[in-house]
Amino acid sequence: MTNTEEVPIKNKIPTNLYRIYNQKLTTSDEAVKQIKSGDNVIVQPGCAVPSELVRAMVRRKDELHDVTLYHILIVGDLPYLQPGMEKHFKHKAFFIGGNSRKAVNEGRAEFIPIFLYEVPLLFKLGRIKTDVALLNVSPPDEHGFCSYGVDVGTIKTPAERSKLIIAQINKHQPRTLGDSFIHINKIDYIVEYDEELKELPQVDPDTSPEVLAIFDKIGQNVADLIEDGSTLQMGIGAIPDSVMKYLHSKKDLGIHTEMFSDGMIELVESGVINGEKKSLHPGKIIAGFVLGTRRAYDFINNNPIFEFHPQEYVNDPFVISKNNKMVAINSALEIDLTGQVCSDSIGTKFYSGIGGQVDFIRGASKSEGGKPIIALPSTIKDGTISRIVPVLKPGAGVVTSRGDVDYVVTEYGAVNLWGKTIQERAKALISISHPKFRDELTKYAKERFYI
Repeated sequence: MTNTEEVPIKNKIPTNLYRIYNQKLTTSDEAVKQIKSGDNVIVQPGCAVPSELVRAMVRRKDELHDVTLYHILIVGDLPYLQPGMEKHFKHKAFFIGGNSRKAVNEGRAEFIPIFLYEVPLLFKLGRIKTDVALLNVSPPDEHGFCSYGVDVGTIKTPAERSKLIIAQINKHQPRTLGDSFIHINKIDYIVEYDEELKELPQVDPDTSPEVLAIFDKIGQNVADLIEDGSTLQMGIGAIPDSVMKYLHSKKDLGIHTEMFSDGMIELVESGVINGEKKSLHPGKIIAGFVLGTRRAYDFINNNPIFEFHPQEYVNDPFVISKNNKMVAINSALEIDLTGQVCSDSIGTKFYSGIGGQVDFIRGASKSEGGKPIIALPSTIKDGTISRIVPVLKPGAGVVTSRGDVDYVVTEYGAVNLWGKTIQERAKALISISHPKFRDELTKYAKERFYI
């Protein structure tokens, strides 16, 4: 299924624009010959990865060395991260996915810890200079504008500052609205190559019923904190999906989120999410990118309720705070009894990244009536390990500090830590830990004079 009318580009844009378009038209193998050893290359991330351009670049590996690739999480295979590729390609990740985790922890790739709203600023301010941008965009409209489609957030600003832009024109890339366009005049090399976008399902199909039941209870507890007229930030996965199941009785919800996914569609279609009470961009869903399936891509195509913007706008805590009743829902790997939240590493092993958690936690905390929420299961590994811990693992990264933390939710309830003493926090967190770990946590808290 495609997201654009089946009209030949030659017949869709004016003759003078088509002449420009045609002059830039080439093959993927020819286009990537512009990449030279030592270049910095920015790759459109997420489900929008320009797979054909990446494959063509990797096919040239024997001609290239020390090419540095920058991007946030990419869905699917990353052929330049295979063992033995490191002399040809250096990967620097702003966020670690499952396909790059092993390479980062083996030293074959590098991780840049940074708040998500600041990623584009690295390029805007010239801290990182890019030679080539690899894009996957929609066919041009009658005015010559292509859409970045499902991922605008961390690619538009770097692409605009790249010396050279190579774009894969793909009819399967939806046309998203907002600050999400690039004109063909700005593209140096055009490669027509249609392929389905990568997809990321909302919930892992292998998740056990027992774990799904835990997520379901967390979803209930989070939903209880959400008032009518709230504006929400949600991610992808079982917890956000479970929250949305319990929002059908709510009214006039809005969305301002770094990421849109399939789980929100039903709430939009039913009118629960309408944005009518939003204090910023009323009536609009504001997002930076989509991680989802074809259903989501078709839903956002030319849909005027959506506005996609670069992440330096969407994730700016000051901008986020302009949404009254802003509810930010984020997850964590573990949290200690003082309220320190680890989300990006398991001890010294890097797992993901800072992402937009702190951006939205701080934005929601400054919002009038806002609620920053950290939601997590109380245990992992079939209940054998507590996620609420006396102290974080050695080397664990504190993403949300104890000074930023507010609501914490598990399947055993919700507590508010803001303005609480260490003693009060410890008691509160123990109360929502798994019962079989409460004695152990209490013993430690008493030894440390936390309670």
